[in-house]
Amino acid sequence: MSQDPPRYVREVMTRPVVWVHPDASLVEAAQVMRAQGIGDVLVASDGELLGVLTDRDITLRAVAEGIDPLAVTCHAVCTPDPVTIGPDEELAEAAALMRRHAVARLPVVEAGRPLGVISLGDVTEPP
Repeated sequence: MSQDPPRYVREVMTRPVVWVHPDASLVEAAQVMRAQGIGDVLVASDGELLGVLTDRDITLRAVAEGIDPLAVTCHAVCTPDPVTIGPDEELAEAAALMRRHAVARLPVVEAGRPLGVISLGDVTEPP
């Protein structure tokens, strides 16, 4: 019985990167998410990943606290220094990282620059 060859992050990651500037308001980020039909955006400046902002972050870290989503920046609410993975890593490693850190999405980064995002669904789908 032959074993399937390994699959790599590069093969399944979502592109292009959807990002917002760290000084963007939460309303701007939410509008980007709605327009793209996604639940998270990367927070980046000058091509450098600073954090990940999810719809849940906006809800729990801002709205639930009574913070005006027009008055607070994405950088203030995002998860800073997120766990990342490289494009040439195997999907099994991505799944292990997600499990270990209890996250459903990982930014794919090479040389400090975000290239895409990989989700839990990406690593569990059959080839």
